[in-house]
Amino acid sequence: MTSTSDTPEDGILAAEYVLRLLSPAEEAAFEARLTLETHLMDYVAFWASRLSGLNDEIAETTPPSRTRRQLMARLFGPIEPLSFWQRASLWQGLSFASIVLSGFLALQMLQIPEPTLPAGPKALLISEISAEDQSLRVLAIYKANTNHLEIARTAGQAAPGRVLELWAIAEGAAPVSLGVLPEGANTSVILPEGMSAQLASLTLAISDEPPGGSNTGAPTGAVLAVGQVSEL
Repeated sequence: MTSTSDTPEDGILAAEYVLRLLSPAEEAAFEARLTLETHLMDYVAFWASRLSGLNDEIAETTPPSRTRRQLMARLFGPIEPLSFWQRASLWQGLSFASIVLSGFLALQMLQIPEPTLPAGPKALLISEISAEDQSLRVLAIYKANTNHLEIARTAGQAAPGRVLELWAIAEGAAPVSLGVLPEGANTSVILPEGMSAQLASLTLAISDEPPGGSNTGAPTGAVLAVGQVSEL
């Protein structure tokens, strides 16, 4: 497998990648390294697993009303109280402005058709396809803007005279082959048409097959590793 000596900075970069904190240029540079340096895939898998339930552990809290007042005072300075006549003039002006604005928005809503948002996969999806004993581990990362599934094998290999074949399985459907994995650690798979839209609900699996892969359209050997797809 291709790898280079890792540094603490690589672990930080991987965490920032999972949290979507990198700039577009930094993200592109990191993804270019992912295809060459398998230790980065391990970092990404670690942080994706570690951070996936972070939001569930934090209870939603409503800040006290004084927090908003203090923040507004810090941003805009203390607010001087208005006299009665100043308040009356202010509300009259606001009422007139709101009527004009409401009429304008209503007219715009009649003229502009409701946009249709295209259905599609999430921007970034990940799956760690692994054996129960971790003897085989493969990390798959999908980016919607490329329709490619980037594959990095971080542990294990095919048995002598055998190959590893990657499968996508939708609930209640037959497995679909995504191809035989090469002997090298890294590869890129172009998803079949229509599969990317349902990728987030798929299960990925790897089976042990004869050279050339299964000739039946279904796994013929043992299923060695399985992984669910999740959103980053």
